[in-house]
Amino acid sequence: MKTKPAGPIPSGYEARDGELAIGGQTATSLVETAGRTPLFVYSKKHLDRRMADLRAALPQRIGVNYAVKANPHPAVIAHMDSLVDGFDVASSGELAKLEDAGIDASRVSFAGPGKRDDELEAAISAGATLNCESEGEGERALAIAQRLGKAPRIAIRVNPDFELKGSGMKMGGGAKPFGVDAERVPALARMLIAGGAHWRGLHIFTGSQALSADAIIEAQGNVIDLAARLADEIGEGLPKLNMGGGFGIPYFPGDEPLDLDAVGQALDERISDLPDSLHDTELCLELGRYLVGEAGVYLCRVIDRKVSHGVTYLVTDGGLHHQLAASGNFGTVVRRNYPVAIASCFEREADDVVNVVGCLCTPLDRLADAAFLPRADVGDLVAVFCAGAYGATASPQNFLGHGPAAEMLV
Repeated sequence: MKTKPAGPIPSGYEARDGELAIGGQTATSLVETAGRTPLFVYSKKHLDRRMADLRAALPQRIGVNYAVKANPHPAVIAHMDSLVDGFDVASSGELAKLEDAGIDASRVSFAGPGKRDDELEAAISAGATLNCESEGEGERALAIAQRLGKAPRIAIRVNPDFELKGSGMKMGGGAKPFGVDAERVPALARMLIAGGAHWRGLHIFTGSQALSADAIIEAQGNVIDLAARLADEIGEGLPKLNMGGGFGIPYFPGDEPLDLDAVGQALDERISDLPDSLHDTELCLELGRYLVGEAGVYLCRVIDRKVSHGVTYLVTDGGLHHQLAASGNFGTVVRRNYPVAIASCFEREADDVVNVVGCLCTPLDRLADAAFLPRADVGDLVAVFCAGAYGATASPQNFLGHGPAAEMLV
């Protein structure tokens, strides 16, 4: 059977006693601590290193917000608290997780095109910034705030007239459910300010999962130009500009890491000559996947090794109910292999061609196709990398009643 390459294993993962080690502990010992598989393991070392690299590359003026939707595990949130400048949430449930972690809501912004009235009330009561996504939402927020007797902290999420080229998911440009079309932003901003809102500026998010530094540099320049123009038309300065993110990570064969230094250098040059309307504006990036994606590993156990028409299958106790993206069912057009390894024999040379599948009764449940791996037998552990973002909570964990995976931060 012709092999299909796997994506690149992120740097920083090593072997110990022949096994994959995460946070200095072998895969077997981590599973023993958790008491079961499947298991998501998140690495503090990788989180710390990614943030250190970002701080070194980005201009000092640029803040970093963590997009909680990428990974809302409480231990990850608690660890990120000391590393980032703020947090972005997309539901009152995520806001509650931050409150449970003791994070001050003044460091939190709340985006999402369908905020319910109870979510608006929760955000206003807590003192979080609402990224307003429509005129109707703005009117509802002002009415709720008046009833509560509080001035709501409100920014406007802008649907720009450009997009992030090459992004995996385009969040701006053309008709979109996200944000307010750029030409309607000034009138809405003036209405919100006149209605008593504590004006917090703009949120301009153009796309996600881009690996091209040139594309990100171009988008960031466009964001700054648009923000300056809108500030002039509004007639008020921008207290804050959330420039979005879009930084991608390598998942598939042939993917190359984002040139972070090039992005940082271009951004430094750009903000050294900002227009007067942005002179005192707080600038930040909103990053999720880029911060946590490579810090996560999904461990599952081989429960059967079988052959069908000459094709060998490793059947695991994991699957798409925890790793929808790795199965190829989370927006990809052509399924390609994520980085995958046999964790229990991490250093052994590859000598076997296998399909790695999950335990669900659907042909969609595939973790690796025709992968060239060391021979694995019943009881061995399979590792799927780049599992730190959009894994546990972005997958149908209750599908067929198998339930959620265990999670830990080490």
